[in-house]
Amino acid sequence: MLLAHPVRIVLFKEESGCQFCKEAVGLAQELAQLSGKLTVEIMDLQKDAPKAAEYHVDKVPAFVVAGERDYGIRYYGVPAGYEFTTLLTLVELVGSRDSGLQPESRSKLSNLTSALDLQMFVTLTCPVCPVAAVTAARVATESDRVSLSIIDAAEFPQLAGLYNVMAVPRTVVNRVHSFEGALPEARFVEEVLKGASGLVAL
Repeated sequence: MLLAHPVRIVLFKEESGCQFCKEAVGLAQELAQLSGKLTVEIMDLQKDAPKAAEYHVDKVPAFVVAGERDYGIRYYGVPAGYEFTTLLTLVELVGSRDSGLQPESRSKLSNLTSALDLQMFVTLTCPVCPVAAVTAARVATESDRVSLSIIDAAEFPQLAGLYNVMAVPRTVVNRVHSFEGALPEARFVEEVLKGASGLVAL
């Protein structure tokens, strides 16, 4: 894996009560071998509670993908299946330090006046979920007002049920607006901005 800039993965786990944490640790350790510019740090949700609070992590397993700064990008679950591609692309995106968004999308996001919290529900067998997840990650990389949690709906069924997730990918914006599908960039940005309060006209 060729990375332009250093990337950090901080994995939060728990010693007990976490069915998939051991698998997540193994995956993180494998990732660390892919590039000399990729470092992996493993923390415990309870023992390292201050760090968990700093990264706004409240469930495990949780992958924090950060670069020279924290872009607010989290992956909750074990990114296997199609989602392994998602994690690799997130690492490459953060390592590039460039969202890759079109100028119009960048302009709209630059006018954000409030924070946007995106929760995107995916499954490991969904072939279009990585496309949607990467688009969302580009948005989070572009704007420091946007945070992104990619959540495996199968590993966190109660949370998925709370937001009535019947199909994936499903994106929930600020817990008040949601939409489904892997939308083209321009439409995705428009849908995301609908969840903002005090937003300028699109």
